[in-house]
Amino acid sequence: MHEKCGVFGVYGLKNAAEVAYLGLFSLQHRGQEGAGIVVSDGRSFREHKGVGLVSEVFDAESLHKLTGHIALGHVRYSTTGSSSLRNVQPFVGECRFGTLAIAHNGNLTNTLTLWKKLSRQGAVFQSTMDTELILHLVAQSSFEGFEDALKEALWQVRGAFSLGILSANALVAVRDPWGFRPLALGRLDGGYLVSSESCAFDVLGAAFLREIEPGEMLVIDENGPRSFFYAYSSRKAFCVFELIYFARPDSTVFGNHVYEARKRMGMALAEGESCEADMVVPVPDSGLFAALGFSEASGIPLGFALVRNPYVGRTFIQPTQDLRDLGVRLKLNPLRNLIRGKRVIIIEDSVVRGSTSSQRIATFKEAGAKEVHLRVSSPPHRFPCFYGIDFPTRDELLAARMDLEAIRKFLGLDSLRYITLEGLQKSLMPPAEQYCFACFTGEYPVPLEKDIGKFVLEIARAVPRR
Repeated sequence: MHEKCGVFGVYGLKNAAEVAYLGLFSLQHRGQEGAGIVVSDGRSFREHKGVGLVSEVFDAESLHKLTGHIALGHVRYSTTGSSSLRNVQPFVGECRFGTLAIAHNGNLTNTLTLWKKLSRQGAVFQSTMDTELILHLVAQSSFEGFEDALKEALWQVRGAFSLGILSANALVAVRDPWGFRPLALGRLDGGYLVSSESCAFDVLGAAFLREIEPGEMLVIDENGPRSFFYAYSSRKAFCVFELIYFARPDSTVFGNHVYEARKRMGMALAEGESCEADMVVPVPDSGLFAALGFSEASGIPLGFALVRNPYVGRTFIQPTQDLRDLGVRLKLNPLRNLIRGKRVIIIEDSVVRGSTSSQRIATFKEAGAKEVHLRVSSPPHRFPCFYGIDFPTRDELLAARMDLEAIRKFLGLDSLRYITLEGLQKSLMPPAEQYCFACFTGEYPVPLEKDIGKFVLEIARAVPRR
């Protein structure tokens, strides 16, 4: 399971690139594969992009060259398109509206249809990103004005998209009408900020004004921000996994304080708990607040028996099983004196493939735990996500292949229990009907293309490599 992406925009600050750089640092958890910043001074664009962490891509010299009062930044983990420099965003292109840069958090579900349509019309693609399709749609619009052309382009795309778009003199923020991915508006020193998460505003000392609404297009230019709705959907589809795992606990997402939502999940998970245990152990970092809620509701003491190596990121774990196992050990180390002879309840946010969890549980047993129980603050993952979270195929999802008892045996546990869908739903604000639970239920709120799983291969074959 991989992060999605993070978008950060700045308007009206003379050091826009430096602010964007710090904003991307705050969003690093959303993507560790590549980072980029594009700036405009009203006349010309400058950009710097690279593969790696924000701190690896940028230095003082590269930031010094990014002069301008408008900036758009992006951190990436690939959900659509391969891992290469040409796919690092923001994507920059020339069209009849001048130079445009675009950054995307999410995943389009009608990419193959749009790609074939644009290819027949003569479009030449420079990347394998679904993000680039939006720019082609804008360029081919029948409307004369940029904002109208952008609206027409957005009417043709389906799926999850929170966008930042940079023109020579404006910053545009867009959220899809279903609201899958978060996007927020802030203010700093007379300028404006747009961010995938509000935590970036806190780090910068900026004011969090509000979340950008589903279906909203926000244009920020020399006259300040102005907003209108380009589309509407009565069915909202906020990604519940933002609250379970992806968003930082110090962010406000979909009207929830993330840490409070996770704590409520832990309390709901503890309802009806019958296991007698000595200690509740959170898996750092996303399991921490669920464990706190579970401990408070169950009365079982909280024990910080796993120490996290802060220099090993979420994406360190590699595709091969041997490196996966090694990555688990490097990332989290047990406090053996605290665990030995104890009955422990581990709190995880999710179990996807199961390989990481099985290795972690084996580590507890090697450390001398008397009993090892697992409680999971999300329901079983049985279906892949097509809206911007890189879940494995269904064949790789543990809960799609095994029932609860088989999973317990596979993981080597004394007992296993997941939060119920109802328990998760009551932990959320606003009402649960406004969230997407497709990875648990298979009920996808936005229709999927028949061959959605094949389009990456088709695009990769058609686009020449550089």
